[in-house]
Amino acid sequence: MYTKFKGAYPVIVTPMNEKEEINWAGLKNNIEYFVGEGVAGLVVNGSTGEFVSLTKEERFQVVETAVKQINGRIPLLVGTAAETTKEAIEYTQQAEAAGASGALLINSYYAHPKEEEIYEHFRAVAESVSFPIMIYNNPFTSGVNISTETILRVGRDTENITHVKESSGDIRKVRDISRQGKGHIETFAGADDLVLESLLVGATGWISVAGNAAPKIVTELFDAVQTNEMEKAWELYDRILPLCSFIEESGKYVQIIKRVMDVKGLAGGPSRKPRLPLTAEEDAKLQAILDDLFVSQK
Repeated sequence: MYTKFKGAYPVIVTPMNEKEEINWAGLKNNIEYFVGEGVAGLVVNGSTGEFVSLTKEERFQVVETAVKQINGRIPLLVGTAAETTKEAIEYTQQAEAAGASGALLINSYYAHPKEEEIYEHFRAVAESVSFPIMIYNNPFTSGVNISTETILRVGRDTENITHVKESSGDIRKVRDISRQGKGHIETFAGADDLVLESLLVGATGWISVAGNAAPKIVTELFDAVQTNEMEKAWELYDRILPLCSFIEESGKYVQIIKRVMDVKGLAGGPSRKPRLPLTAEEDAKLQAILDDLFVSQK
């Protein structure tokens, strides 16, 4: 059982067919591809996995399918977000029972809860299970920028809250949590276009959207920082940064990565509406970025 997480973890899509039904064979094939590429771990049912567009039964089945396909070879984190604490507990308990390595948990994303409500939400969910919990700060999704103090406090007070995915875009926050949280909570970079900076100020991992497109590059980038090969790290970062920036700025990260998977001959497919496909202009920009990225890989 994995109790410590480190490295670059692609947060993967939930592939679908033209009827917007989940492509289960494609999901298994995608997972096998990422394991073969040597990624440190994977995340399912995250925002990139369209968890808000899936039914409860589909979310449960994604977890069960991923656990079975991975078969203990690498860690699997499961997004267990829900609007209410009761629902989040249900999703998190299901992930643990299915055999996942840990949960990725954001605060309520519609209610805009206050700091004490966020603290109590995270604690209640974590205390309902025994496996590790990575909490998640993403003000762009949830509408709340959790304070550094609340993140550190819940990490100190709750034994199995072991990590935080920090996606606020504030490198000072990554720095402060990483340094002040030592021994209680570790930081994973959540902003693809700030990953190297995050690793340099103490982050120990990366939940990566861009890792779907270039799993080996994100793995090599992380490893280069760990071995202090900074010239190599910057070279890799410069190579993947245009894709990271496009993902972060587009507002269509799900559609972008599904399109990437299709281009790579893997399973992507459409997103569930109301998400619409990339426009011709967006697709052309993505193709140009991918052309440069894959040429530079050779």
